[in-house]
Amino acid sequence: MLELQFYPISKPSITKLEKSFMSDAIESEWISSLGKYIDLFEDSFAEFSGVKYAVAVANGTCAIQLSLLAAGVGPGDDVLVPDFTFIATANAVKHVGANPIFVDIDPDNLCIDCIDASKKITPHTKAMIPVHLYGHPANMDEIAAFAKQYNLAIIEDCAESHGARFRGKTVGGIGDFGTFSFYGNKIFTTGEGGVVTTNSLSARDHVRNLRDHAMSPTKRYWHTEVGFNFRMTNVQAALGCAQLQRATEILEKRSIIREAYHRRLNTSICKTPQTADWASPTHWMTCVQIKGLKDDSRNKLMQLLKSKNVDSRPYFYPISDMPPYKTDANTPVTHEVYETGINLPTYTDLEVGDVNVICDIFLSTVEELNL
Repeated sequence: MLELQFYPISKPSITKLEKSFMSDAIESEWISSLGKYIDLFEDSFAEFSGVKYAVAVANGTCAIQLSLLAAGVGPGDDVLVPDFTFIATANAVKHVGANPIFVDIDPDNLCIDCIDASKKITPHTKAMIPVHLYGHPANMDEIAAFAKQYNLAIIEDCAESHGARFRGKTVGGIGDFGTFSFYGNKIFTTGEGGVVTTNSLSARDHVRNLRDHAMSPTKRYWHTEVGFNFRMTNVQAALGCAQLQRATEILEKRSIIREAYHRRLNTSICKTPQTADWASPTHWMTCVQIKGLKDDSRNKLMQLLKSKNVDSRPYFYPISDMPPYKTDANTPVTHEVYETGINLPTYTDLEVGDVNVICDIFLSTVEELNL
């Protein structure tokens, strides 16, 4: 009997091109944070994102942290953060000594809701971090107007949305800063790694300085402020350069996967999140919501799916429910949505036939559990 294929929640797409670039970086013996691929990756990613500058860093969390510092955010400041996102967004705020203030989400696109944000402004609010969640951009027109009204810096968290567009403009180049992650499950990967994007030369220089212990660029081993070891390696950047050369291929394949899932998963018992008419999302992770689903039933569904060789993962939990940030954030939409959703396998090398197999198993399992 043939063993059924196991479908993981995610895996990177690595071809001969990536291997050749990484091999070249290793053979050059520039394997740490100096080498030709660092500059090439930064220039290529800036062009991809439609911005003037990109600074490669160690991961997406420190990309947010460095952006906050470059924006002048520090102890005693408040930063508006969606309650429905990966905890790293809030952690970066804490790392600079500021306070994350948790904001509810739009029920359709799952991104930060400016109406709720207006209720949570304080005299100490200095910035907001819209997260382009699961590949769908936040409403940047509303966010820009809101930020202008309250004189806030905008730091876009684009960790899950490489290549997504808002009204034709690529995310990461709309706010004051864009921050990206290249973890292994992201649309483009460098294994670990991140990038800060900006159109401000002074901001770029500040982020560059901070990522390397704030060492003076003209006086070696002279440090101008307290900095960090947040550098990306040349080998990681080589992998990123190859991924960017394949950007069109990767995004197109993921778009096909997205459409295949959406054709199957909008039924009487489940749905996928809506796409706003101003958005051109990218497909990081397949999202499906089942009305009335709760934590216990979701866990049973995920366990049964795994027994049938289909991996899955839960929607993000509200950050305000977790021990480090436990507070009454009053985010009812977040709390209604998070239990109802799970993510299904999403990666570049999936074929439409694989998607149909996964959907057959998923839908039959939902029916089996009488959800």
